[in-house]
Amino acid sequence: MRRFAALFTVLDETTKTNAKVAALADYFRQAPPADAAWAIYFLSGRRLKRLVPNALLRQWAAESAGLPTWLFEESYSAVGDLAETMSLIVPPGDQIDDQPLAHWIENRLAVLAKLDVQQQRAAMQQIWRQCSGAERFVVMKLVTGAFRVGVSAGLVVRGLANATSIPADVITHRLMGDWKPSADFYLSVIHPDDQDAAISRPYPFCLAHPIDTSVGPQSLGEPEDFLIEWKWDGIRGQLIRRSGETFIWSRGEELMEDRWPEIEDAAIGLPDGVVLDGEILGYSSSGSVLPFAELQRRINRKTVGKKLLSEVPVVFQAFDLLEHQGEDIRQLSTLMRRQKLERVVEAVGHPALMITHLHAGKNWEDLAAIRDQSRKQSSEGLMLKHRQSAYSVGRTRGVWWKWKIDPMTIDAVLIYAQAGHGKRASLYTDYTFAVWDAGELVPVAKAYSGLDDAEIRMVDSFVKQNTRERFGPVRSVNPELVMEIAFEGIQESSRHKSGIAVRFPRILRIRSDKRAEDADHLSDIRAMLRTGTK
Repeated sequence: MRRFAALFTVLDETTKTNAKVAALADYFRQAPPADAAWAIYFLSGRRLKRLVPNALLRQWAAESAGLPTWLFEESYSAVGDLAETMSLIVPPGDQIDDQPLAHWIENRLAVLAKLDVQQQRAAMQQIWRQCSGAERFVVMKLVTGAFRVGVSAGLVVRGLANATSIPADVITHRLMGDWKPSADFYLSVIHPDDQDAAISRPYPFCLAHPIDTSVGPQSLGEPEDFLIEWKWDGIRGQLIRRSGETFIWSRGEELMEDRWPEIEDAAIGLPDGVVLDGEILGYSSSGSVLPFAELQRRINRKTVGKKLLSEVPVVFQAFDLLEHQGEDIRQLSTLMRRQKLERVVEAVGHPALMITHLHAGKNWEDLAAIRDQSRKQSSEGLMLKHRQSAYSVGRTRGVWWKWKIDPMTIDAVLIYAQAGHGKRASLYTDYTFAVWDAGELVPVAKAYSGLDDAEIRMVDSFVKQNTRERFGPVRSVNPELVMEIAFEGIQESSRHKSGIAVRFPRILRIRSDKRAEDADHLSDIRAMLRTGTK
């Protein structure tokens, strides 16, 4: 654990990419295989399931520190991070347990969830006695499920590749999908034989760079250099058919079993050794894509009844072919992969397996006119994919571009604010906004991104000077500050007081030129919902 805590400290204290990669590589060279597997697990963003309720941890930490509950809560509010608060307040340990990371996870932490409350309390007190300093902070981050550090999965792969000389793309592929950290798994990740594709394993996804809508795509080349298709608002996924079995993976590396019976039925017609990249979409009987709000009705459903199947049928709309006849063909050009994809999908002939439509235009102005019709198609804009490019891993510049439509915007009033976390724990950075309805302000969106540091400090000062009431960490404020909020879409929602929910809200700017009474009305947003215009 001490070595992993030291790695965490280095990664947390530097902003230099090369320094982070070097620290990762050094750790993987020295770590036992089981420790290395757990390190990859946590550093790539995976977490243990909640081990102990946070309310109990706060109570026990206050008791161990000899503090009244209110003083612990005030300290927590000031620090903004529960793991850090406990690490600072609970008295230092005097029985340091310097066991490896894997021992700590498998024998000390993972078992907490299986204990009763009194056993958990005793186990936590023992953990506090047996770790201090950086180790205690990391352990508490793991216990609370709040372990985060400034590295991406890509940096972890680079560090591992530097340590082992295994190509980064091979490591990335081996880390895809569902796996459990163990010494054997780690040894399989760094094994020199790269002909090991697991039957269910997906490929790393290729991602697109956004096009600045104020500039447009003219600088990228001519339209004929690209395959151009709708950018759908669905669930990105890979449809895999290997050894007579079907696997559907989300971009978030979740294996979606038994959720999409129409697509699984269509996949039976695929030949073995095929991997399709595409989008899961709600699709009406009239042949149009349903809004994402309709597709949401089927997300996370363990069983889908006949009524929902008929109301929200789904299709897999394929736009790329990554594996053909058991061969990885990602290095072929986009055009060649597309030609093979067309033949594969056509041979299946199932209505739940489709292929994306390609757009053509003499110039970018023609394509801009097509893009302007996106919302009517339940699309987010256009995708531009260079005809001669290979299928890349991650967001590689010059390969795929997304030319999204301009967002919808409203002017809304700030009514609630909450402090952030980590480095922003002392600043109010999470905001709730409202619009007018029958003379009252009704909440319509929460947003926490879009302001620069100076603007955040200005809003933080406003919140502290204009607080009306406190509800735990939340403050209600005088409804005076107006901001322009952007979002990608609107949907009906019975879960919200306003009756609507906006998709991907973010702050565009502070409207110091407007008063609260100048903010938009709920009827304005409902008009957007009806017309699909901003």
